[in-house]
Amino acid sequence: MGYNKQLLVDYTLFDVSPQMIAEAESKNNGRVIVKGVLQRAGSKNQNGRVYPKDILMREVANYKKIQIAEKRALGELDHPESSVVNLSNVSHNIIDAYFQGDDVIGKVEILDTPAGKILKELLKAGIKLGISSRGLGSVEQVNEDTVKVGQDFELICWDFVSNPSTHGAFMKPSSITESINKIEVSEWEQCDKYCKVNSIILEMLTDMEN
Repeated sequence: MGYNKQLLVDYTLFDVSPQMIAEAESKNNGRVIVKGVLQRAGSKNQNGRVYPKDILMREVANYKKIQIAEKRALGELDHPESSVVNLSNVSHNIIDAYFQGDDVIGKVEILDTPAGKILKELLKAGIKLGISSRGLGSVEQVNEDTVKVGQDFELICWDFVSNPSTHGAFMKPSSITESINKIEVSEWEQCDKYCKVNSIILEMLTDMEN
């Protein structure tokens, strides 16, 4: 059976402390390089999707062979809205990615770009951010609340986003491209501090564009 490809965006908490940022700066002549979990295979994520390990292993291998090897494994800050990386919003570059058990571990260099500076300051302030995989692919319904990502999945990049450390800690927009500004007031009142960080980032990025 054939399935239509769609933009797939999924989140994982990227656990980096302010101390790790300070140590990274001192060890790398000012370059900020951090390491953490980029994605997890074989288990259902908060969007109800399961990424089979063989598919992620294939895509990580391809990503290393092309994007990382050619130093263009770029990612953005905040919610991506397309299958194309927007260079004006690039904040980081993935310099290594590998499997450790079912986890994809990544070494990430935060770039000295406008978005990269915002990212670094947020991490230095102790703000908990998520890392978001972005790719194109189809999904297959497994049961009522779970879908499996298909063999046609193509990894595009990993982006940094504001995201809670626990499932459901803030209300999600009805679509992956919908702005946080479109959340109903009743939902906004249920947000925790990480939800509001998303709005702050959007305002900062908008100011930079004006």
